This record gives sequence, C-alpha cells and structure tokens, in this order.
Amino acid sequence: MPALLASLILATSSASPAAVARAWSNDLNANRNAAAARLFAPNARVVQPGVNVVLTSRALAIGFNNALPCAGRIVAIQVRGDRATATFVLGQRPKHHCSAPGVKAAALFVVRNGKITLWKQVAVPNPNAGKQPA
Repeated sequence: MPALLASLILATSSASPAAVARAWSNDLNANRNAAAARLFAPNARVVQPGVNVVLTSRALAIGFNNALPCAGRIVAIQVRGDRATATFVLGQRPKHHCSAPGVKAAALFVVRNGKITLWKQVAVPNPNAGKQPA
C-alpha cells in the first residue's frame, strides 16, 4: 500500500521527472497498471516502434501499461529540464511474459506538473558518450 500512496502523491504534485519515472517503473513492475496510468497527463503521447498514440482516456493509459510485457529496473536516469531518460534492465512482471529478461531498454519521459506528457522508447544512452579516452 505505501507504493500506491506514493504514486497518488506524485500524481497530484509537481514531482521531478526522475521521481515520476521511478514511480511509473515501480507501479509497472508490480503490475499496478491503473496506478501507472494515473501518472500520465490527459492526452499524453506514447511512442514506440510502430506505435504513436495519444492516450485520450484513462482506459487507453491503463491499456498501454498493461500491454508492456516486461518489468524494468531503473539502472540510470539522465535529467535535462522537464525530461528524464531512464535506462532499464528488463525482467518478468506479474501476469506477463517478458521475452527479453536482462536486456537493457530506455524511455524518455517528458513531465509537466508532475504528469507524463510524452513517453517515448529511445535507444539506450551510451554512458561513455562525450568522455575522452584515457
């Protein structure tokens, strides 16, 4: 119950993009699709290969979360302004079958007023980008 309460508080506040991404991941990993859906703003956009949809209803937001087959443990987050790019290690989640456990994936979260306005699957960021070789 504490995790659900945390989601409700985040959904009604101006939480940081990283905090919202973590709350979404926690809800998704526990198969709390309705709680995860509450983190999306009305008319939020979801983009994945072959998918570019506006979540025009709470039912669509719940359906989007339910359709994701894998849990994702956040291993890195990069934040710039209202954007957070989270890197996940995929794993099994209740009542779903993940066909890629252990694989890394990433998503961009654009968060305004504590709500996700854009969720976009992106390439996994290179942690060495911009670093000079030794």
